[in-house]
Amino acid sequence: EEAAGSSADLIRVAALARGENDAGTPLATWVLQARFEEVLVFANERLSQMSSGRYELIRVAEETSQRRRRKGLGLAVVDHLGDERTRDPRTLSGGETFYVSLSLALALADVVSAESGGVSLETLFIDEGFGTLDADTLQMVMAEIDHLRAGGRTVGIVSHVAELRDQIAERIVVRRVVSGGSTLRVTA
Repeated sequence: EEAAGSSADLIRVAALARGENDAGTPLATWVLQARFEEVLVFANERLSQMSSGRYELIRVAEETSQRRRRKGLGLAVVDHLGDERTRDPRTLSGGETFYVSLSLALALADVVSAESGGVSLETLFIDEGFGTLDADTLQMVMAEIDHLRAGGRTVGIVSHVAELRDQIAERIVVRRVVSGGSTLRVTA
């Protein structure tokens, strides 16, 4: 009885950390939620630019996906052109999904850089997705990429979109050869 009594506080703390609390949230998930909120602050700054203020990301307690229902790390989109209701991210078009994903990726890099004791993520590669953007949205995304480059980051883009290629002075063009293989041409 004496041993059980002296460890009761420790047992209670362990239970709280496992998620046996009013919110039903394990400590690890609570920490991730706080980090996720930080990422969303950075993501929303970029997303506001790329979507002309239309979209904002928010964390929701429950996501519609069954496998994530209890995690507390759901994501929803607020459409400021609509009636301000939240939308499931899966309802976004291909182009919208691309720049929301790009905003989140850049925000994660920003948070890591800000909290890593001076370690900076200076190089970023973006592979495809540009073909899903209309001309106006492509220009907004390119403006954000130009902003990254002006800030000292190297941004590599993998794309087949001609409008994009014409905007990038320094590039490597890879072409498939009919007989097999490929050719490489560097433009600087």
